[in-house]
Amino acid sequence: MLTIAWPWLLILLPLPLIFWRQQTVQVDGGRLQLPGISQTGKQSLAANTRQSRKRYWLMWCLLVLAIARPQWLGEPIELPSQGRDLMMAVDLSGSMQIEDMVVNGKTVDRFTLIQHVVSDFIERRKGDRIGLILFADHAYLQAPLTQDRRSVAQFLKEAQIGLVGKQTAIGEAIGLAVKRFDKMDESNRVLILLTDGSNNAGNIEPEQAAQIAANRKVTIYTVGVGADVMERRTLFGRERVNPSMDLDENQLKHIAEVTHGRYFRARNSQELDQIYQEIDKLEPVSRDQLSYRPQADLFYWPLALALLASLWIALGQLPFFAARRVKPSVATTSQGNIK
Repeated sequence: MLTIAWPWLLILLPLPLIFWRQQTVQVDGGRLQLPGISQTGKQSLAANTRQSRKRYWLMWCLLVLAIARPQWLGEPIELPSQGRDLMMAVDLSGSMQIEDMVVNGKTVDRFTLIQHVVSDFIERRKGDRIGLILFADHAYLQAPLTQDRRSVAQFLKEAQIGLVGKQTAIGEAIGLAVKRFDKMDESNRVLILLTDGSNNAGNIEPEQAAQIAANRKVTIYTVGVGADVMERRTLFGRERVNPSMDLDENQLKHIAEVTHGRYFRARNSQELDQIYQEIDKLEPVSRDQLSYRPQADLFYWPLALALLASLWIALGQLPFFAARRVKPSVATTSQGNIK
């Protein structure tokens, strides 16, 4: 269906006509005379003036129509009436750049693995509302709970390690998620926390934040990211080290147990995928039936036509075209033609 977003702007359409009418009244009242131009020439000039005004008015109408924002509304599309509310908290501390994970046979850093797996996870959450929290020195809400999965995935893709600091504020991330869930009346209240370290920043301890989350009926699934063994080169050859020494698994397990969630150890993408099955077991929450109508802006069509009209007017002002349109009759005197 064709519609106009700002129809009140159409009241500007007759504005040039009013202006031109006032000009005509002033000229006629003063009885403007053009010496050397016959009556036929005057009529020709008047006709050309009217023709030019029609072209200007056409261009004006097209411009007004463009700024009024014509749109095409599609058929109503019903949104899912059931779904889950999932808030994801992703660690962006400096240790997330350790390259001890493998994706498609290629060694990558931990955050790249999370981007790869979580983006796929977000894409599968049809009907669910997804939110995104990024945390390091402090926690920040990057995306509120929304069904716009594409935008949430894009925010995660654009995030960078060190964007919000180098340390790890797990307690703040949990507290921020609880605060956002408090604004939801009916919700599963599920937080998925992905980190590779232990809490060493923020204004609230993870245990305290977890207890508050449990009191507010927020379920937390914690995910510890990082491999158990990694080889590195030294002056004495290659040695095997544990790159996840800073990961506090006991703390993450405690957070999950207090909130009736579950702890996952993600040493690779396969283990991280296990959370899909757990989330799918959650009972969806019923919501009011909502619908939306897709819309497409069409302002560029009248804008393009207005541009063509302006070119038409500009060509009409060139000497060659003007000479063909305007051919005034010159009055003669009793002594002959004017030279």
